[in-house]
Amino acid sequence: MEIILTQDVDRLGSKDDIVNVKDGYARNFLIPKKMAIVATTSAKKILAENIKQRAHKEAKLIAEANKIAEQLVNKKVKIGAKTSTSGKIFGSVNTIQLAEAINKKGFEIDRKQIKLPEDSIKEVGKFTAKIKLHKQVVVDFEFEVVAE
Repeated sequence: MEIILTQDVDRLGSKDDIVNVKDGYARNFLIPKKMAIVATTSAKKILAENIKQRAHKEAKLIAEANKIAEQLVNKKVKIGAKTSTSGKIFGSVNTIQLAEAINKKGFEIDRKQIKLPEDSIKEVGKFTAKIKLHKQVVVDFEFEVVAE
């Protein structure tokens, strides 16, 4: 079934993408939760008009995201964590702690925009996370986990 996504759906697509999915997934999950609508010819025409009107706004958003990306590349963040003598962290470092550390530097990054190399980091060292500022702008952000 061909559908138009009304919001970003992980591992499926971004808002306003036209995607083919199985009928049951669309009818029983995506459409009732208002995550998608059926891609009829009239819905496609409305979508095309909306995309045309949003193109200018989108260019501004991409420019702002690129500007933030340039500033983020130069920043270094250290996250302190309690560790054992072998360097293992008691608990783990996750996206919430990384987002808080970045926000202290003067940026507004939501934890949902951050993808860690692993689900959670459980040892001291340098790591690289991906920060999705826009669907077309993704930044590799280096940070370090240090012992407190």
